Amino acid sequence: MIAMAYSKLLSPPDIVRTALQMLEEEGVQGISLRAVAATLGVKAPSLYRYFPQKEVLELAVAYEALEAMSVALQRASAFQNAEKRFRKTAEAYLRFARDRFALYSFIMDRVRETHGSAEAKRVWNLLLGAASAISGQPDDTAAAVATWSFLHGYAVLEHSGAFGASGPRGALERGLTAFMTSFRLNGY
Repeated sequence: MIAMAYSKLLSPPDIVRTALQMLEEEGVQGISLRAVAATLGVKAPSLYRYFPQKEVLELAVAYEALEAMSVALQRASAFQNAEKRFRKTAEAYLRFARDRFALYSFIMDRVRETHGSAEAKRVWNLLLGAASAISGQPDDTAAAVATWSFLHGYAVLEHSGAFGASGPRGALERGLTAFMTSFRLNGY
């Protein structure tokens, strides 16, 4: 009897998880179909039936990254108290950006491609819910966009070192307090 060699069994989730891990360890330049295949111990053509192009794999990784962000925000947004919910959601957003900045940047670089996806909507709805709880206005998109913009800018500036060695000294707290005060006073 002749023994036949079978290629390693692959699944799209395994491939995506491997690419995501490589992204966090090596940055976006570390993701290629060839590099992911090598890490999985297979040849690149083994991945083509699942991900015919690098961009398809990158989009799948972005969706997985958004899901991870959603999970982080979901835990933080479980509070009934509006102020605590807002603060905890903002803190979770920044913690995700700090702890997983390569992944965070990867998501933000693909906002247009992922817009409208279930994963992106979950993240958006958590931010929207936290901001709307403060303003008292259902679906307060303006408050959510303002919050998202502030948090994104803060995360990027902090990561770049723009705050300097001493850090922003209370800037996050002051910003969150200002947003909450404005949302409550103006109803937006």
